[in-house]
Amino acid sequence: MLEDASLTNALPVTLTDKVRRGDLSSETCPSRQVLKNVTSQWGLLTLIALRDGKHRFGELRRKIGGVSEKMLTQSLRALEADGFIDRKVHHSIPPHVEYTLTPLGHEVTERVAALADWIELNYEKVLTVRQALASPNIR
Repeated sequence: MLEDASLTNALPVTLTDKVRRGDLSSETCPSRQVLKNVTSQWGLLTLIALRDGKHRFGELRRKIGGVSEKMLTQSLRALEADGFIDRKVHHSIPPHVEYTLTPLGHEVTERVAALADWIELNYEKVLTVRQALASPNIR
């Protein structure tokens, strides 16, 4: 389907627009990998942990309870490759690495933080539904 070029240039393209057009729902859409990196459990928690400034690897691992060294490393690499975090190596003795959000990282973190906040605020409702559906009396 062809779109009017004047409308396409005038309006910002949102995720909802793309899903409606089918871009993100296409299995070959490259934006799916970005979606996966940002909304994965460890990706989302890493972004949120970096909201308050730079952190070293060990600080991040302690701040994000339950994340393995391997998963944190994978998440940091993916988020860096997408341009959401900056990795700075300090050539001191001993050497150390610090991670910070980029401007793009701050922007995406605001959005995923809203989702994380919604989950925290509504988790009891979700638990209630889970318990109701698990009850043999309801089925």
